[in-house]
Amino acid sequence: MSNKIVWFKNDLRLKDNEMLFRACKSAGKVLPLYIFDPRQFRKLASLDFCKTGGLKTKFLIESVAELRKSLKSNGADLVVRIGKPEEIIPELVAKAQVKSVYLSKEVTHEELQVIDNLENALNNQCVILEQFWQSTLLHEEDVPWPINHVPQVFTDFRKESEKETEVREEFPKPEGIDYLSVVDAGDIPEAEDLGIKTEKSDKRGVLKFVGGEKAAWKRLKDYFWQKDKLSVYKETRNGLLGADYSSKLSPWLAVGAISAKSIYFEIKRYEEERKKNQSTYWLYFELLWRDFYKYMAKQNGAAMFNKNGFAGSPPENNDDFDSFENWKKGETGEAFIDANMKELLLTGYMSNRGRQIVASYLIYNLKVNWTWGAAWFENRLIDYDPCSNWLNWAYIAGVGNDPRQGRQFNVESQQQRHDPKGEYIDYWL
Repeated sequence: MSNKIVWFKNDLRLKDNEMLFRACKSAGKVLPLYIFDPRQFRKLASLDFCKTGGLKTKFLIESVAELRKSLKSNGADLVVRIGKPEEIIPELVAKAQVKSVYLSKEVTHEELQVIDNLENALNNQCVILEQFWQSTLLHEEDVPWPINHVPQVFTDFRKESEKETEVREEFPKPEGIDYLSVVDAGDIPEAEDLGIKTEKSDKRGVLKFVGGEKAAWKRLKDYFWQKDKLSVYKETRNGLLGADYSSKLSPWLAVGAISAKSIYFEIKRYEEERKKNQSTYWLYFELLWRDFYKYMAKQNGAAMFNKNGFAGSPPENNDDFDSFENWKKGETGEAFIDANMKELLLTGYMSNRGRQIVASYLIYNLKVNWTWGAAWFENRLIDYDPCSNWLNWAYIAGVGNDPRQGRQFNVESQQQRHDPKGEYIDYWL
């Protein structure tokens, strides 16, 4: 009998979780594990704030708690620890006499370093890492290019992948889990235990975001089926006010409380049972953008976090810390910018259109280093995903995947187009 650890990271769900499904189907017992790594909550000394802020931490803790609840309903539990995975997992391996560790594959630099360190540590214990690709819609083995030849322009990526690649079927929830009950499960920490100040989202937020798989599916069913908003997604997606101008599924996608595949197959079911139009395609289109950035992150490695990115030269900047602080707080004096930044500061969320405009303003109007803005978004956003966040910022700065080498937005024209009556500005300022 080969017991195994199932190490959850950004895959906090039971439905469509290949690593959990495979672990439960193989011989031996399963020890589900989640680790809060202090490095993800550390303070960035040069910028005087933490990598992960209070609102994102709250959402993550809720998602972990919901995962534990779901596992318990299937006869198991979730072992929770605080520390470095490359130190904690070998200790658990020794205590539980585990022969393999199941985990999702990663594509970003810091996460890959952790896995390399873990693999080196486990080699001494003759323990195998079983890794599963499940963070994207399209599987790495199915796309029509090796990683070094993935197209650098999204349009090429989309056209070729649509022509050549099918989405794999979802994995069902496991029917009961043979739990390896050999260690204390441990408590789920509070934000303060991780060195993060507790925050509550402003009641003016577009949606009350609650972490976990159950909440993810509730939101999907509400947006798709109860309110029938998927049918107008393309027309409303650049909105600023209200819960339903977009799907708002990104926070749950970011922690893996729902998979991109699950959303895709719900789109297909909606098209069969309700309506197929440009809007239903457009949500799939956005999932492909998310995939594109995952593959770009895998292709380009740590370069995506550097000021020079991996294409072109960054815009000139003076690294004015006072201007950056005013931008962070929503105190630039530019009302449309400040309204968006107040929403981000107080709720951990901002519309996609807002993100592009405030990024452009920081880079081209205030002439501040774009990586500072990306780091602030990492702290604030409850839907923070390293690939989408950093590569969208690089795109705007002209050092990523934009064939036009940078996107500068005119704030006045953007306000006239998206908030002509000033309702959004009034709401937040």
